[in-house]
Amino acid sequence: MSAPTVSGAAPGGVVRPVGPVLTAAYTRMTEVLPGLGVTELGPDDPAPTGGGHFPAAGLAAGGAALDAFLAWDDAQVLADHGQRARPDVVAAFGLHRYAWPVCLLITVPWFLLRRVPRLPVGDVTFQRMPGRVSVRVGEFACLPDDPAAALPGARVVPDEEALRAAVRASVAEHLEPLLGAFGPRMRRRGRALWGMATDEVVESLWYVAGLLGEERRAAAELELLMPGTAKPYVGSAAFREVAGPNGECLPTRDRASCCFYYTLDPEDTCANCPRNSEAVRVAKLTAEAAAA
Repeated sequence: MSAPTVSGAAPGGVVRPVGPVLTAAYTRMTEVLPGLGVTELGPDDPAPTGGGHFPAAGLAAGGAALDAFLAWDDAQVLADHGQRARPDVVAAFGLHRYAWPVCLLITVPWFLLRRVPRLPVGDVTFQRMPGRVSVRVGEFACLPDDPAAALPGARVVPDEEALRAAVRASVAEHLEPLLGAFGPRMRRRGRALWGMATDEVVESLWYVAGLLGEERRAAAELELLMPGTAKPYVGSAAFREVAGPNGECLPTRDRASCCFYYTLDPEDTCANCPRNSEAVRVAKLTAEAAAA
């Protein structure tokens, strides 16, 4: 993993931060989630090309780039299930596999460092295999007492709620053009797409925080981040607990969207699939807890 070390103005006049503003957060994430690597590009470093790299801006434009990106999901479904998925299911899988890790680029630095990078689509390149994202950080939000507040590119916000607003704004800025490209292929629009975005933000950070041993803190933070009233997002963090067969408390959440996996295997759904009855949810959560 490389970190920016050069200060100054990048093309277009954007001031880039000095030093490893986000590196500590990305390093901790990769330690517990080695399947996702992050390369931080300096102001003059070219974005990687070829070798399965997809610029996010190209995906947002749709067309041939998005066709090539989704061809991987189509082939993966066929290899895993011996059947092809509907085109809208393939598109939903593709968006999930992109949005889940990319949301972490914004939420993990917020969760661990209280720093929120602004990552428009022009500053992100995604590589499916071996699972790597390249980012060029320009502006980032932080609190007044952060040592990074004096760095070029820092945007100081007054308090925690303003920092949460920066998280929501950064994710929305990045995902909105991608939802516009994926949405028609998924046969979804508006509320359904932003419900999916809410789920990606919440469930990706909740998962990584669990690996870090901070699942409870993440749930509390995410409840504040996604209260259910923050537009354009649809749905809240929606964490709750259910009682297991022996009275044990099992943490879960109510998803705002469905991933369509049931179209391939109706029995092998995730525990918090909105299609599950409460009894099925409890049974799946109990089995997961026993296997942990």
